[in-house]
Amino acid sequence: MAADHWFEDLADHMGPAYLRYSFTKGTGQEVAFLVEELGLEPGMRVLDVGCGPGRHVNALAALGIETVGLDISQRFVDVGASAGVDGATFVRGDARAMAFDEEFDAAISLCQGAFGLGGPGPFAGDPQNFGSDRAVLEGIRRALRPGGRCAVTAFSSYFQVRHLEEHDRFDAATGVNHEPTEVRDERGSPRPADLWTTCYTPRELHLIAAIAGLRVESIGSVTPGRYRQAAATIDQPEFLLIASRPGESSGDRSPVVT
Repeated sequence: MAADHWFEDLADHMGPAYLRYSFTKGTGQEVAFLVEELGLEPGMRVLDVGCGPGRHVNALAALGIETVGLDISQRFVDVGASAGVDGATFVRGDARAMAFDEEFDAAISLCQGAFGLGGPGPFAGDPQNFGSDRAVLEGIRRALRPGGRCAVTAFSSYFQVRHLEEHDRFDAATGVNHEPTEVRDERGSPRPADLWTTCYTPRELHLIAAIAGLRVESIGSVTPGRYRQAAATIDQPEFLLIASRPGESSGDRSPVVT
């Protein structure tokens, strides 16, 4: 059973209404980029960590790529599975405690579906706010077959601070932005919500990925719906990490610092 997470109540309220947000509208472009960048082909297996309502899972499965979506929210899992796309499987689970072992050719974690969404919880006592995201990346590394590749996005600290909204509170010590807001369900009914999002610099992303045992290939700036290989800048909201699991034996768990 997955551990409780602060996001579950929000996901239960939003359900399919989550797919109304503008950042979810670029699925086709994002999937086309990922297929090319990660070298995905029909018959491969992909893990989507923090899959939400399953938009990337179902789009990849429609291309003949067997895709497993994992999310902490049972409501999101049910929404994704309701599309009935062949080759798409959804499971409820905690991205901080995954048990997959060398089962996937590639993995993705996009739009802060899991990585960067730790906030209060089991790692709340971690003064560097490090354990939650490290656990997610270590779980991704274990899930990948040797040589398997992953794509992970993270909010940019630079962009967040430059565009801080009136009620946002950015904690410089932990890199967490606290945003009081509201979310709506499919009927438009609002409820208050607090969002805690961990933001990163490219250097921090490189370090945490290396400590988790991943080989960093590139870190660049992207905007949802406009994924591409590009240099890291301070002008776009997200960084895109492309990394791989080194071709080690399953018994070698030492970090790879590149």
